[in-house]
Amino acid sequence: MSLHFILDEPTDAGPGDAVILTGGEAHHAATVRRVRVGERVTLGDGRGSWLAGECEAVSPREVLVRIAERSFVAAPDPRIVLVQALAKGDRDELAVQAATELGADEIVPWQAARSVSRWDAAKAVKGRARWGAIVREAAKQAHRAWIPEVAPLETTTALTDRAAASLVVVLEPSARRRLTEIALGPGRDVVLVVGPEGGIAPEELAALEQGGAVLARLGETVLRTSTAGPAALAVVSASLGRW
Repeated sequence: MSLHFILDEPTDAGPGDAVILTGGEAHHAATVRRVRVGERVTLGDGRGSWLAGECEAVSPREVLVRIAERSFVAAPDPRIVLVQALAKGDRDELAVQAATELGADEIVPWQAARSVSRWDAAKAVKGRARWGAIVREAAKQAHRAWIPEVAPLETTTALTDRAAASLVVVLEPSARRRLTEIALGPGRDVVLVVGPEGGIAPEELAALEQGGAVLARLGETVLRTSTAGPAALAVVSASLGRW
């Protein structure tokens, strides 16, 4: 499979045109991935445009790609959204990385009541940027035509508002229904909510249920916050026919 790189800006380039990678992406292509003149690569803008071409010049500062093919990949419908509670260490970041590779269309950081990690205003800006960088690299690794958006930090109240237009599924080990028993279909985004290490607080579960969210469990085991979201994404992707 060809190596894939992400353009910094949208382009209308088509067959026969030249596209130049610069900055960090050029350095990554030339120095880290060691692409060579004549090697075939793919390029994307993260918003559905997909280009394929051949490298004509390679240096750490610029990589020139001559475009041979251009296509457009439609955005998935319905979307799968991962609401990931902030977690200690790098567990939330591991979840974000894996979820992006597995097909999440939006990532939402959640300040849950039991989150050990806390983002104040300054940390929220830095944290969102950090998650955005993780998402970009994971999307490139997975050759995704669409790069998921990282939303601003949300509260439990904001999550309940999503239930008005989307199917909000809260992953809760004590839930009576399994995730595989939840009916999924077109027209409504699927929002998967994952709690922190200590689980979702009872008052949060009650508020989410009252707002229209559905509680569901993943089998009979209790997964870590870093693995629950990716596991649920796999189940939902299969159910929606993505896999």
